[in-house]
Parts: sequence; C-alpha cells; structure tokens
Amino acid sequence: MDKHGTTRVVFFGTPEFAVPSLRALAADAAFDVMLVVTQGARDASPVEHAARELALPVYKPRSLRDAEAREPLLAAGADLFVVAAFGLIFGKRTLEIPRLGCINVHPSLLPKYRGATPIPAAIAEGDDQTGVSLMVMDSGIDTGAVISTERAVVGEQDTTETLGGRLAMIGASQLVRNVPRWIQGELAAIPQPLVGASLTRMLTKADGRIDWRRNAAEIERHVRAMWPWPRAWTTVDGAPLQVHRAEITSSVPASGEPGAIVPARRRLIVACGEGTLELLVIEPAGRRAMSAGAYLNGRREPLLMLGEPGAPPRPPLVVPFDSASAG
Repeated sequence: MDKHGTTRVVFFGTPEFAVPSLRALAADAAFDVMLVVTQGARDASPVEHAARELALPVYKPRSLRDAEAREPLLAAGADLFVVAAFGLIFGKRTLEIPRLGCINVHPSLLPKYRGATPIPAAIAEGDDQTGVSLMVMDSGIDTGAVISTERAVVGEQDTTETLGGRLAMIGASQLVRNVPRWIQGELAAIPQPLVGASLTRMLTKADGRIDWRRNAAEIERHVRAMWPWPRAWTTVDGAPLQVHRAEITSSVPASGEPGAIVPARRRLIVACGEGTLELLVIEPAGRRAMSAGAYLNGRREPLLMLGEPGAPPRPPLVVPFDSASAG
C-alpha cells in the first residue's frame, strides 16, 4: 500500500463479465489499478476496451509460465492481484508475486460449479439461485478459501448473457466492499467444504447441439444456457439451424420420435424425449434470425424432422469435483 493506504492492484480479466469489476476498482479511491492484464492476441477484449477508455496500461501475455512473461507483473509493484474470468491458470510463482495474494471473483456459490462455465451450468442444471464468491486463489481450480458470497435468483427466462450481466454487477460491488474489510482483518477467508464440490468444463461449439432425446424442460434450459455462445443448434436437411428462443408447450400433445415435427398450424413444435418444445426464434444457415412462423412460410417442402438419429450424447457440463480430480 502507498502512504495514503491505497491498495495497488493488477487486474486480470478478459470477457464482458470482468468489466464491471475493473470499473469499480478504478473508480474507488481505496484502490490504484497499476496494470490490466487480458487475453486476446488479435482482437481487443471487452476488458482491454474498458482499460483503454480508463487510460490504464494493458498487458496481453500469451502465457504466464516463464519468468520473462511475469516481468511486467513484478514491475507493477502491486499489493494485490484481482482476477475475474481471465482465462489462464496461475502457477505458484505468479500467485506468490503480490504481497497480499490473489483474489478471484467467481460467479457461483463455491464449492459448487468451480471451473470455466459456472453461469451456463446454473441455468442448464435448473438451479433457482446462484451467486458470486470472492475467493483467495491457490494452486487448485477455484479451490481457495472464500472471503464472502452473495446470492442471486436465476430467473425462468434468464440466459447466460442476462444472468452473467447481473452477477458481474454483484461481483463488482462485492469486490470493492469486502476486499478492504478482508485486508483489515474484518473478514476471514473460510476454507471451502468438500461436500457439494463440482467442476465445470470449457464449452465448445459442439456443446450447443440439441439432444432431442432429452425432456422438453432440459432442452429449453439448454437453449438459454448456450446463449450467447455457442448457441443452441440442431440440423435440418443436413444443415445447421440455430435456436435462439424456445418454450415448453403443453397445448399440443407429443407425437412421433424425438426430433419429429408435431403438426401445428404456423408453429414449429418439436417432439422431445418427454414433452414438446416450441421453437420461437431460429436462424437457418446463411440467413438472419427470424420467427419460426416466417421460416415455415418460406419453406418449399414440409418440415418433418430436426436433428440426426444416432448423434452421440453430449458429455456432462458438470461433474463432481472428486471424480474430476481423480480422473
């Protein structure tokens, strides 16, 4: 800290989720942001755009594994590293640089949903609440002691985008409110319990594929969890078809195998493993997003089936932490 008691910070973050935390630190007199570290060798990340706007220096390393890459972090002379969705794992030597340690803004109620994708996991799993945890980082994957948590409701219409936006704001206010209290010893970092720990993995484009063998409620949550990336998708006539919005419908009884189109005038209703799902907004390959009704009106041939029989099931997004670490 400087003579005025201001905590010198290096901030690490990349996507939009991290921007409110950066802005909150930059606006709070208790902190002095010495350097902003972000990913994105080609394109500027949302965090880089915000840092440039705030006239803060930016560093974009490909890795933090070698001593040369860590030199700018040492030169910053920070008391504290603050991390929000940065995207690179910190090794022991990086963790040891700041005098006060490294704090992570993690959007889940730890130990649940450690890892890369806690927000889509909360939606896909059907949770009615999630939250943000402030955690003291260690060498594990989100296994460090927790300073504080704040809960948030998962709405029935929430997507990863909308829920992520709310959690980002919660995390930012929690950060500037509670980190000074932790530094002063008013808050203790509590080790995470072993019970209830789970791990989420990175998403790939393939994770967006809809498995029509699942029940309608699971698929509807999947559509919301995959927005805005990688987006839920299926196939029609061998070509990809993105599904932007969908809702469970009970007004039309299911008929046919999973993926079969249920006859309904100007409505795109699909039979699932259990129940039916109405597709509301879709995006055919090479075309703009449109209502399902407009899509059906423009087809020359009747639409009978979505998806491909025999497609392999998606690997689970969430696994118990013990089995993940053991594997």
